[in-house]
Amino acid sequence: MTPPRRRLALAVATFAFAGMTITGCGALSQAVDCNTAAAEVTTIMNEFNTTAATAATDPKALETAGKEAGAKVKTLAGNYDGEVGAALNDLATGLEGIKIDGSDPAGSMESVSKLQGFITKIQQACS
Repeated sequence: MTPPRRRLALAVATFAFAGMTITGCGALSQAVDCNTAAAEVTTIMNEFNTTAATAATDPKALETAGKEAGAKVKTLAGNYDGEVGAALNDLATGLEGIKIDGSDPAGSMESVSKLQGFITKIQQACS
């Protein structure tokens, strides 16, 4: 694996796990929603991370993994209203939009680095 691909694989792994613990929900019903959403998103992102780690040398497989994870998050988002549902939909869009171009590692990093922003948005919806 070339150094840019190693960096890309590391970035995917880092952002897949970064901030997945969603806490600080105010009301009891929102806390239940947030805890349930956090657990389900964590499972989906762990699956994505595992696939991403094995597909680090195959950009198309990584994009496919993003699309599959995005579809799962989109399905999950259908179970939630308000900010939590909107934040989950944004994460799904981000996952589905991962584009990997071996000739443009910086551009590839941009699509992956956006994932942290979507995860932060979920956390904010639960605070």
